[in-house]
Amino acid sequence: MLPPRPGQGAPPPPPPRPGDDVTTGVFRSHWMIVPVRVIAVTLVFVALVGPILSTFGYAWVLLMAVAVVFGALAYALPSWWYGTFGLREDHLVVHGGLFLRSSREIPLSRLQAVDVVRPLLTQVFGVAELRIELAGGDGSAIRLHYLPRELAERMRTAVLAHAAGLPGRSPDAPERPFYRLPFPLLLGALTFRVPILLAFILLLMLGTAFVVFLEAGVLGAVVPLALGLLRYYWGPLARYTDFYASLSPDGLRLRYGMFQRRMQTIPPGRVQAVRIVEPLLWRALGVARVEATMAGYAGARQGDSSDLLPVAPRNRAFTLVNEMFPGSEAAVVPLVVNRERLPSAAGVDEHLFVSVRGLFCRVTEIVPVERMQTLRLSAGPLARWRGRATVDVDTPPGPVAARAADRDAEEGRRFLNALAEYGRRARVPSAGTERWATRATMRAERGPAPSEDEKTEETPGDTPGEAL
Repeated sequence: MLPPRPGQGAPPPPPPRPGDDVTTGVFRSHWMIVPVRVIAVTLVFVALVGPILSTFGYAWVLLMAVAVVFGALAYALPSWWYGTFGLREDHLVVHGGLFLRSSREIPLSRLQAVDVVRPLLTQVFGVAELRIELAGGDGSAIRLHYLPRELAERMRTAVLAHAAGLPGRSPDAPERPFYRLPFPLLLGALTFRVPILLAFILLLMLGTAFVVFLEAGVLGAVVPLALGLLRYYWGPLARYTDFYASLSPDGLRLRYGMFQRRMQTIPPGRVQAVRIVEPLLWRALGVARVEATMAGYAGARQGDSSDLLPVAPRNRAFTLVNEMFPGSEAAVVPLVVNRERLPSAAGVDEHLFVSVRGLFCRVTEIVPVERMQTLRLSAGPLARWRGRATVDVDTPPGPVAARAADRDAEEGRRFLNALAEYGRRARVPSAGTERWATRATMRAERGPAPSEDEKTEETPGDTPGEAL
């Protein structure tokens, strides 16, 4: 092939393949879902009903198994054919059901997170599951099973583009690396925890007692200990192996998993609150865990997806908080220490409310003032007699429960007034979480923000910061 002559333009890019555009058309799960469902139903029938029918002879078992296979196929095949989905402008339309037909049309402006999940078996066959988390509780999540991996990735990109207010054909947003969790650090941090170390020691003691005294009764305590270690040690180890976090205009992207690979994308503004957990022994290593409350997750899904960084250096954890809440600096918020009972501290500035509590396990909870749901100043009979009060900052259900506990009543009132004032200032019409990519354009259409001279003047001493 001859090179182009000077002045001659480069050849045009090749046209997109017919299957690359997911913004139009109707799609289905991979056809493999049909034989998988048939095989699963047949195995359940043989395992449960087969032993009962074997008294009549294996011919009956074989005959009934064949009938179950054809019956399952007669249901699975039309169910797969009628189970379709597709994008219609900025809505995701999902059809399903065979006898009872259903149709769901979901506005993507309610999108909270998009996950591409690939369990071990699906990795072998090159398929994936697309999970779309929406605001609205447990029943609002959309799960599209057994999609070809390329289709799942392209659909994730198109869904995020629609949610951001961009055309669905927009390319995947670029990303920049943020943090990769080394496996030795993950292994050491999971081991270097007081409950795990005590369980290991107790397990060794019970094993020694069984060998020395040949007492079989100790095995009754070995089983629950072993199951507990499998859940709280092996579970996180397999889950967060090869953990990688990156930042993009679409939000925070997390990739992790040993046997079940997962790519989680959290769009900007979906994180409602964050807490940084530092267990006693982790402080010696200088590492912490970052957990978040996300409005789209509820119930078990909240606990399953709340970790933003399972193990990371403490400074990296605070850097991520600043990335989640642009314009803030969580580490420099001035804190007021409470020395009445257990040591704790709380502080507020124009961006964040920060509380620190815990003697053995230090927990730092951070809530942006524009994401606060309600503010409560509470005091029981004994607290009123002592002149104390507690300020609670409520957020959507999740791991974060920020509060300024057991404060002087006047100090608690100042905290409440400062939080209310900062929250009122922060809640502007452009602070919503919908269509984050075009929010700057909408602000430009409304006109420039008022200058400092146009704002209402405040006398010194009236600002919430000076009140504290």
